[in-house]
Amino acid sequence: MGVGVVGAGRVGAVLGSALRAAGHPVVGVSAVSEASRERAASLLPGVPVLDVPEVVRRAELVLLAVPDDALAPLVRGLADTGAWQAGQIVAHTSGRFGVDVLTPARGAGVIPLALHPAMTFTGTSLDLSRLVGCAFAVTAPGPVLPIGQALVVEIGGEPVVVAEDARPLYHAGLAHGANHLVVLVAQAAQALRAAGVAEPGRVLRPLLDAALDGALRAEDASGDGGPGAIAALTGPVRRGDAGTVADHVAVLSALGTSSGAVDVAAGYGALARAAAARALGGGLVGADAAQRVLDALAGINPHPVALQQGDARPDPGPDGPSGTGPAPQDDGGAPPQEDA
Repeated sequence: MGVGVVGAGRVGAVLGSALRAAGHPVVGVSAVSEASRERAASLLPGVPVLDVPEVVRRAELVLLAVPDDALAPLVRGLADTGAWQAGQIVAHTSGRFGVDVLTPARGAGVIPLALHPAMTFTGTSLDLSRLVGCAFAVTAPGPVLPIGQALVVEIGGEPVVVAEDARPLYHAGLAHGANHLVVLVAQAAQALRAAGVAEPGRVLRPLLDAALDGALRAEDASGDGGPGAIAALTGPVRRGDAGTVADHVAVLSALGTSSGAVDVAAGYGALARAAAARALGGGLVGADAAQRVLDALAGINPHPVALQQGDARPDPGPDGPSGTGPAPQDDGGAPPQEDA
């Protein structure tokens, strides 16, 4: 099939390249920003850069890899101009949406697919090998579901069927896991740097690698009725070591006072409470031990924290900036859909 890629962001360019490697010629790509044009030139050499209607006109399979908020207006706008063609396969890569967002195109007789890769993208050739074994959430009407599954298999992925009404919860789970893991690392690194550790990333890597591997193995091994990932929990909450937790509360609260990074103590408190509750529910700690931990956490973030400009923005260290900043821009001034 001739593939048209709408949006040469980090996801679209990589998936277009993967489909090309699987034997599907890429007949056109849309790329607005300089970064997306460079990405298209690198990953899709020789493919003409065209405007969106022309990409759609040429393609048998249209891959829509645009930001979530841009997807519905794009589909509707192309429907209003009569761009969709009967029999075309139209697949989008948004984790948030199923195929209902493609309803305006379905009116023209297209085959709708929602294919979301559960991984983060760099937008380089490094991503191509990472697609092998990557899970893709596939949502489609029953009769055409095998088409979506086959496309995923062709590029080395593993299709996982997700129901239309479950897509928002599916995507929330991925975003909570991946995005907030990044926040957790940033907070831990800031605490280590304040403690005088020059290279927090190097110190954290073996610990976090082992913790993540253990949690995922425990989740896979537990099945539906087991305790899941929480079985891999270690540290003061699992030991019921309330004194250590209280010390952590004190020093992280002091860090927030001195640096403005109040989110570190708040994040620690929220996750420690969740750890105590899950450890109790999983039979890892007794009720008395869990209550002592919760008592030690009393007073952390009793009210929602109001975000301030510049909060949690320490000077960049050897591992690079750990603060927040403007979202990267791509294709029409909107952040690229780059991951879960």
